Amino acid sequence: MKVQTQVPEHLGAKANAALAWFSSHKSAEFKITGIIEEEPGALSGPNDDLQLILCGTLDGQDVCLREAFRVTNDHQVTYMPEEDIVTGSPAPELDPPEGKRKGWLNRVLADSEFVVLLFYRGLW
Repeated sequence: MKVQTQVPEHLGAKANAALAWFSSHKSAEFKITGIIEEEPGALSGPNDDLQLILCGTLDGQDVCLREAFRVTNDHQVTYMPEEDIVTGSPAPELDPPEGKRKGWLNRVLADSEFVVLLFYRGLW
């Protein structure tokens, strides 16, 4: 399993359809920060099943979520609940959008002697 930061061009429209669906159902704005490739070469051909890393603000918290979708050629989106996601976790590769963590960490360190960072299921 590998996380790619760029969505392959031929999957761009499907990924954007999934992003629009997810953002509208969560009433929040997200952006695609990665796509998961289950097996080498799995993203090189036509694909209806997408696992995306979506980052945004949800309930006042900055989050990065791993979400799965089935998107047809006419861009009909079906959300696939977490239990349908193939096991195995790219959690060590999930990261907040570039620059977010450093700014937050610098602000917190200015007020504290040390900081403990905990990453749990896409929440940071």
